[in-house]
Amino acid sequence: MKKVISWSLLLYVCFGLFIYWYLFYGTNAGIPEAYKGSSADPATFMNAKELVLSQDYSRTKYVLYFLSTPLEWMVLLFVLVLGISKNFEKWAKDTTKVRFGQIAIYLFYLSLLTTALSLPLQWVGYQVSKSYKISTQTAASWMKDQVIDFWVNFALMLVIVTVLLWLIQKSEKRWWLYAWALSVPFTIFLTFIQPVFIDPLHNDFMPLQNKELEQKILKLADQANIPASRVYEVNMSEKTNSLNAYVTGIGSNSRIVLWDTTLKQLSDNEILFIMAHEMAHYVKKHIYWGMAGEIAMSFVGLFLISRIINGTIRKWGDVFHISKAASFSVLPLFFLVSSILSFAASPVTNYVSRMEERAADNYAMEMTRDNNAAVATFQDLSKTSLSQVNPPGLVKFFLYTHPTIFERIQYLEQYGKE
Repeated sequence: MKKVISWSLLLYVCFGLFIYWYLFYGTNAGIPEAYKGSSADPATFMNAKELVLSQDYSRTKYVLYFLSTPLEWMVLLFVLVLGISKNFEKWAKDTTKVRFGQIAIYLFYLSLLTTALSLPLQWVGYQVSKSYKISTQTAASWMKDQVIDFWVNFALMLVIVTVLLWLIQKSEKRWWLYAWALSVPFTIFLTFIQPVFIDPLHNDFMPLQNKELEQKILKLADQANIPASRVYEVNMSEKTNSLNAYVTGIGSNSRIVLWDTTLKQLSDNEILFIMAHEMAHYVKKHIYWGMAGEIAMSFVGLFLISRIINGTIRKWGDVFHISKAASFSVLPLFFLVSSILSFAASPVTNYVSRMEERAADNYAMEMTRDNNAAVATFQDLSKTSLSQVNPPGLVKFFLYTHPTIFERIQYLEQYGKE
């Protein structure tokens, strides 16, 4: 136990120092010399202060991300090796004889502990975002979102965990296959209900007030055969200065949504380009492909998780205080392995996502034929979010689900000129 804790702490500190060195001293986030002075050069659309702020904010944000992920792993690992998970299980079983109640109590203890330990780093991220004027959210509003997230996640996880433990109890060898089969309709169900029931818990949605712009957007939607009769705007200015828009949901639950910050800071032509880009995801069925990919990856992931958990219990069950796979104490190990596998798969999923985003950019250009508006859009996005135009390779590899601003501007500026 002491070795696990001491080595984990040492590796975490070494990893943190490496990430800090890499982002601040070990890499160059500038653009190639040949593109200096071009529309992709941030010096052409940012002032000196914005240039400095974008570099500092991006680096700080990346450091926090790379620190938060292994911190989550370390917390789950310590919950196991210190016997905390075993104690939670004992307390839950001493409280009630009803199995569902035991699971609910155990999961509440575990969720409360992991949330409390991860909250300080999230608070730092919020304060950094606020200090750079990316976030406009009050501390009370931020805490409200954390509470909502906690209870929504707790409710969803309670359903998932109850079914998962029941399946493991019934079949320790094939539970992963049954769990995967049940995850398919659950994934589709969540995609269907999120825009209508979950998103409004965090923000206020209303019909787009600018009816002239709404008609232009709906005309694009009609050309794209998207079944939408209205466009929604969401009040995000009370939380952020960043820009965004999206098309979400499936079938009759499809929604076209614009952040009010986007409406205030971009021209109509820029907004139309963004909406054409978002509609491309619907037209090209990226939502469905994404669900299919998630379902396929969950099949492989659950299979690997089952093998890793069984092997871990056989070799280190005493160290982790797990006697059998069907015990409540297996849950932190399940979450730990799931998170590590998800992180390991992120470069692949990010690459696929970047290909889809490039296809959406291309579709938007085919619909709007406005190179200037497209380029200006990404310049404005970079300025308002203080994003690095050309981030370091490691950051792009693990974090970027979209092509970099540099790549997008270069592509869009040259579109149709070959």
